[in-house]
Amino acid sequence: MSDQLKQGAIFRHIPTQTRTVFHVEAVSKKYRMGEVEVLALRSIDLDLYESEFVVLLGPSGSGKSTLLNILGGLDIPSSGRVFFRERELTYANDAELTRFRRDCVGFIFQFYNLIPSLTAKENVALVTEIARHPMRPESALDLVGLRDRLNHFPSQMSGGEQQRVAIARAIAKRPEVLLCDEPTGALDYQTGKLVLEALAQVNRELGTTTAVITHNAGIAGMADRVITMRSGEITTVQHNEHKLAPSELEW
Repeated sequence: MSDQLKQGAIFRHIPTQTRTVFHVEAVSKKYRMGEVEVLALRSIDLDLYESEFVVLLGPSGSGKSTLLNILGGLDIPSSGRVFFRERELTYANDAELTRFRRDCVGFIFQFYNLIPSLTAKENVALVTEIARHPMRPESALDLVGLRDRLNHFPSQMSGGEQQRVAIARAIAKRPEVLLCDEPTGALDYQTGKLVLEALAQVNRELGTTTAVITHNAGIAGMADRVITMRSGEITTVQHNEHKLAPSELEW
């Protein structure tokens, strides 16, 4: 990343009292595919802050999913350092990363991964039973607008409703961070906006730091910051002075 980006856009507009949640320092990630070495991330420097809503934007293969996986403790960097608050994750072992994911991070993916034989309430309860300080499944579903779907099975719900159950499941353990990988990728325009509204409401009401990765530039307008990636590097960082509501987005 250029010195201009390091000194300017990433840190500009962030209040000095805002706490850093993630600090990423010169992180690179290499994969080996047969005899070919693929550099997925190239010396990434990045901070994510408490309660902010960030969109990581870029085409397929830009490195955004790899970065999200490293932030969430699903992968480790080949070089560089990663901190969550005051805790360094770089050299954490599998057990430590498992505790970090369980206690601190909620994940939302493009596909909902609901258990078909369980109701919405029961799918959410799977998380609340192992969390330290969970919210009630009913409260989590109410927050995403699904209180009237508590006893419905996934087959009885639309794709957008199933994704909102997945969001409720992720937030029910009260994570400090919500990491979302293409959460609207399998949804149509109107349904996608309902899912984005649920994410915005969680960020607004619970103060959960939220990072959404997408190739859809139309989503960028609802973010506090938009981080654009290409070929494993951060190319631009934009701060939105005036955020749009999900209902105002166009794509």
